[in-house]
Amino acid sequence: MLTILSRIIHYGLQNFRRNGLLSAATVAIMVLALLVFHGLVLFDVVADSAVASIQDKIDISVYFKTTTSEDDILNIKQSLESLSEVKSVEYVSRDRALEIFKEKHANDPIISQGINELDSNPLEASLNVKATSPDQYASIASYLESPNLKTHIDSVSYTENQIVIERLASIIDNVNRGGLALTIFLALVAGLVVFNTIRIAIYSNREEISIMRLVGASNSLVRGPSMVEGLIQGVLGAVVSMLLAAPLVYVASPRLEAFIPGLNLFQYFYSHLALLLFYQLIFGIGIGVFSSFMAVRRYLRN
Repeated sequence: MLTILSRIIHYGLQNFRRNGLLSAATVAIMVLALLVFHGLVLFDVVADSAVASIQDKIDISVYFKTTTSEDDILNIKQSLESLSEVKSVEYVSRDRALEIFKEKHANDPIISQGINELDSNPLEASLNVKATSPDQYASIASYLESPNLKTHIDSVSYTENQIVIERLASIIDNVNRGGLALTIFLALVAGLVVFNTIRIAIYSNREEISIMRLVGASNSLVRGPSMVEGLIQGVLGAVVSMLLAAPLVYVASPRLEAFIPGLNLFQYFYSHLALLLFYQLIFGIGIGVFSSFMAVRRYLRN
């Protein structure tokens, strides 16, 4: 068994060196396919960051009647935080609301003067509620409609924001579905291109395969060297694609961060380097070995 395995590895390495031009072309195609796969993985990270950035900018505000005590508001805040649909709740007191209003209109002397002339604070205390996902705002708004809470609440901004929130939920769902479909499609295309390239390389060795069969070589001895070639091509393709991807990600990272604050794509790439290389190796070796296995199979049937 060890003798057969060593022969398979030896012939596989020998074929890889002997078919230098075809091997280089196959590795080049493999690199391009893996770069596409790599790009899809990073695209998914960018899409998730973009969606999270948009989600973080939306919430619903619950405004309380001026007669509602702070203790009641804090109790409602606590009850909201206990819901699985709620990501966070921020309490804005009446005094804080007035400070924010003054800061916002600091450059408008008419509004500033009008606020300063008021005898009392006209603004209401509020809770800014963020959901774990946009499609859960409806259930949160429904919870706030309960009679024991509604007596303290003056208004909820969900009705005004409902159309925007529903559209955002639809966009997020479509982005996730579209990204998955694109990933599967391009992965299949990349795999098909590599498969055909490996078939061409094995076709050039068809006479050698026929001779091996005539002298009584087993199927494993005929198929093995080609699978070793596919494994080598997959490993080389994965390593080279990672080396090419690193500077591309480094250059693209600051440009993406300008559009999506908080996204440091190169930091993600660097911190997940081992995992990304593992994915590349699995994808590259998988395509190389499977393609070689299927390509030689036709010659073993004849």
